[in-house]
Amino acid sequence: MNYKILCSDLDGTLLTYKDNVSDYTINEIKRIRSYMRVILVSARMPKSMTYIQKGLGIENQPIICYNGALVLDGGNQLSSTYIPLNLIEEIYKKASKMDIQLGLYSGDEWYVELYSERVRKEIKYTKALPEYRRTNATISDWRTRGIGGHKIMMMGKKESMDTIFPILFNTFSDTLNLYRSNDTLIEIAPKSVSKLTAISLLLREGEGLKDVIAFGDNYNDIEMLQNTGHGVAVGNAREEVKKISHAVTLKNTEDGVAHYIKQHLYI
Repeated sequence: MNYKILCSDLDGTLLTYKDNVSDYTINEIKRIRSYMRVILVSARMPKSMTYIQKGLGIENQPIICYNGALVLDGGNQLSSTYIPLNLIEEIYKKASKMDIQLGLYSGDEWYVELYSERVRKEIKYTKALPEYRRTNATISDWRTRGIGGHKIMMMGKKESMDTIFPILFNTFSDTLNLYRSNDTLIEIAPKSVSKLTAISLLLREGEGLKDVIAFGDNYNDIEMLQNTGHGVAVGNAREEVKKISHAVTLKNTEDGVAHYIKQHLYI
């Protein structure tokens, strides 16, 4: 297989562990990085991706953050798309009625109202620390500064999420992308961008999506896997993701991406 770019999701895909990659993955990425670009594509914030970049030795490559809402190259902002503040306010009102907490992200800023088990896990797995303040205060601050949110993370009990997700979808699906990360998490990003649009932005002259091999596991990876040259789902991916992929490799905990690279990508 001859590709010019490798794009990979992180959580549940490239990460063998909850917070990092294995030595096997590091070695395989180092083997191919001299003849193809390796670009990390994630729902994470920048500082929760750059330590992984450094470990892989690909700091010279751009990163796609927040499912495509923020694209950075060497610290320079190539693209930034915000969730409008009025929509954040609407979502906050609906969430508050169901005791659902919000995590608000913009660039390398992360705000939550309360410390919780979910926040503790995010701190542990993403190596980032939030600031604690009321959501209304964050919205007011962002309005003053003329910015918005790149991502909203909704955190609550399964029953509450089951109830609110169809409400949110019916209300905001025309303007926002909404994903159930798991039973207790909903991720929200701007509708106008995606992992695929961000990858398209990074194509150089003479390159096309056919030159990209991509790896993923979740709903927010489907468009990327369907429309690049070769989309590969890891073994732990959702069944819907496996069905649309060109190939399926081992689970992320079994170094599925590294295994596929070793078997199919040659210098």
